[in-house]
Amino acid sequence: QSPPLTFVACLMLAVLVPSVAGIFLDPRSITGAPAWLKPSKFAISTAIYAFSIAWLFRYLTLWPRFNRAAGWTIAIVFLLEVGIIDAQAARGATSHFNVATPLDAALFTVMGVAIGVLWLVSAAIAVELFRQRFEDSAWGWALRTGMLISVLGSSIGGLMVAPTKAQREARAAGHAVTLSGAHTVGAPDGGPGLPVVGWSTRHGDLRISHFLGLHALQAIPLLAWLVRRRRRREALVLAGAAAYVLLMLVLLWQALDGRPLWTAHHASAPAKAGVAA
Repeated sequence: QSPPLTFVACLMLAVLVPSVAGIFLDPRSITGAPAWLKPSKFAISTAIYAFSIAWLFRYLTLWPRFNRAAGWTIAIVFLLEVGIIDAQAARGATSHFNVATPLDAALFTVMGVAIGVLWLVSAAIAVELFRQRFEDSAWGWALRTGMLISVLGSSIGGLMVAPTKAQREARAAGHAVTLSGAHTVGAPDGGPGLPVVGWSTRHGDLRISHFLGLHALQAIPLLAWLVRRRRRREALVLAGAAAYVLLMLVLLWQALDGRPLWTAHHASAPAKAGVAA
């Protein structure tokens, strides 16, 4: 239902191929991970999100002009984001939180503004979903709550861009600061992490709840489809959405408390500092 979003989704799948190849062919690492791992992850996630929003538009009829504009806006934002991430990877530099040079800071600022625009457009889509009437009430609530939780989950990214305590202290002391913000709570980014996703196994990591929230757009409609033949389907969808939000908030609290996703194998508790909301 959105040619620009469909194009961007297909383009991201095409971009994924050289990005994955780069993981094996480029020996460089950035913050402890292969230089092209992050571009690969963002190519996949962008393709999924673009396809999901394009699919979602088939159910939206209230604001056709807005939907067309939203499709183009989201597509442009995705091209900017992934383009900057790939360009920085090619330079051997981080894309997020990087303020080491005026160029790095400018690119990070562009990314921040673009994500802000994406959040506003996504919030407007959620509003349209709540105004839209659905013949299948349970399905309507699955789409509404999925999009709403996705918007809330994306807001967690705002916690990552706030300077950490160490960064604020360094800046106050007059030291040069090359990073502003982090996704790890209690330590610098780049420590031991889970395979592929890189979520910290020693400290809190805001990406976990952020990831879970973003993918509610796929998870809640999937739940509605799985229970399509059950009685009280609408109640099941709403209960599932509520449980999903609760899990997202618990994971957020855990990260802000400086705790990794799993703590059973760690003898000592991680330090509680780092990202300030």
